[in-house]
Amino acid sequence: MRLLVFVAVLALLSFSAQSQLTYTSYFTGNESDVITSPTGGICLMGGSAENDEAMKWFLNRADGGDVLVIRASGSDGYNDYLYSELGVTVNSVESIVFHGASASNEEEIQSSIMNAEAIWIAGGDQWDYVSYWRDSPVQDLINTAITERNIVIGGTSAGMAIMGSHYFSAQNGTVTSSEALQNPYRTDVTLSSVPFIENAHLQDVITDTHYDDPDRKGRHVTFLARIFQDEGVYAKGLACEERTAVCIDENGIANVYGNDPVNDIAYFIQANCALEDGAPENCTANETLTWNHGGEALKVYKILAQPDGNNSFNLNDWQTGEGGVWEQWSADDGELNISASEPVNCPVFIGETEETKQIAFYPNPTQGIIYISGVQSGENRSVVIRDVAGKIVYQTSNFDTEAVDLQFLKAGSYFISLTHSSGTEVKILVIE
Repeated sequence: MRLLVFVAVLALLSFSAQSQLTYTSYFTGNESDVITSPTGGICLMGGSAENDEAMKWFLNRADGGDVLVIRASGSDGYNDYLYSELGVTVNSVESIVFHGASASNEEEIQSSIMNAEAIWIAGGDQWDYVSYWRDSPVQDLINTAITERNIVIGGTSAGMAIMGSHYFSAQNGTVTSSEALQNPYRTDVTLSSVPFIENAHLQDVITDTHYDDPDRKGRHVTFLARIFQDEGVYAKGLACEERTAVCIDENGIANVYGNDPVNDIAYFIQANCALEDGAPENCTANETLTWNHGGEALKVYKILAQPDGNNSFNLNDWQTGEGGVWEQWSADDGELNISASEPVNCPVFIGETEETKQIAFYPNPTQGIIYISGVQSGENRSVVIRDVAGKIVYQTSNFDTEAVDLQFLKAGSYFISLTHSSGTEVKILVIE
């Protein structure tokens, strides 16, 4: 009888201890940490089944180091897959399941992030990730790992959804394309640009996933319209259909992986820079969205995926691609319209020449003040700054090395054009 009581007490204590756990860890591989030289990059997947070739790309960039999977549901489904089934050698794979926001304060989790050469964010509910990790040690450590240790990061479904500087948080649940187009300010269209995961090549980008099941083009267009209406930013969209992956290297080249070149597709969406004023005509609460401009409001590069990831898009200029076709999208009274289009034609980066290599814009990135040096006094000179949609936001016909005050501009990327006696030079300027 005493033995039965003792066993029952042990069981109760064990259950109580388990109920107090803030996280669960599943570990596979070598428990001794190794330090390698990861090559950075971002791997984005649209959900459903993982693409093996894209995951190999992800693992190879860890350079044999430690892989950390973080999630808020599920268990150890990635461990064997990443450690031994893909044929890429890594030191270890650890999956950590967060049971709440308090887990972000656990020293063991923080140590795992600091030791990782690759971080993968699983699917689930992105609001869990936002509410658990944003403004927490987990966020800080992930961003430090990206910027200072050059880790490779990636995610699928909800894990992909939080990778841009703008994101759909799903705080009030999901929303369909038809619902969003009918009322861009529904309570479930929850968008945020509060700093979270900081990926340089996804600045001013909002991602979306599961693009073909159900169709999410209309809601993505609504997200972009809302971002402009609320923040004055012409954000860009990057989307993957299920079983499709976009792998972005350290140079900003996005390669698209998928096993079905007909049905596995990635989309790169931007406001039409050819329009003098490309703002939505009507983005108002309780009214249907109209962002039309004669059917040319948005330019979209649509890439059919390849098993080897050969088809690509350049995120430095958002207009150079291989293996894709251009479309134009628009919303008219809550209806999405899609048609074929000519390629986008926006200002692009022009490399330095012998005549212009002495010219400098600094600091870059900047908090809002820049200096321009290398232009001789008395030259015919001018500065024009455009936003990512091509709209002029600042210009002057006379400048020298005195400070140029741009603090009135919102944080983001801009094109700065300098015209002088040797010609015109265009560079990308980042305002933090």
